[in-house]
Amino acid sequence: MESIDPSTPTAHSWNTQLTVLEQDVLDEYARLDENLRTLACKLDELANCPTTEIMDGLRQLERKSGLVYTLLKASVYSIVLQQEMYAVDNAETP
Repeated sequence: MESIDPSTPTAHSWNTQLTVLEQDVLDEYARLDENLRTLACKLDELANCPTTEIMDGLRQLERKSGLVYTLLKASVYSIVLQQEMYAVDNAETP
């Protein structure tokens, strides 16, 4: 699959009847087309990938996200506890 270099003029940008804005819009559509083609290739690869590989990857991701959630929850609890202790200390000292 050919990639489009945004710095090189495309075939439609050689047309002198187009305004700069029209050329820019056509160039953006060309980049969008390239991105969609790349996405289609990646989706095709995923569709042809065995389901067990995808499931194993999702399980690993689930474990990692669960660990991150637990660590985040512990950090938030620690911060809240520290703030409560600080508030109690400030309330006791006149």
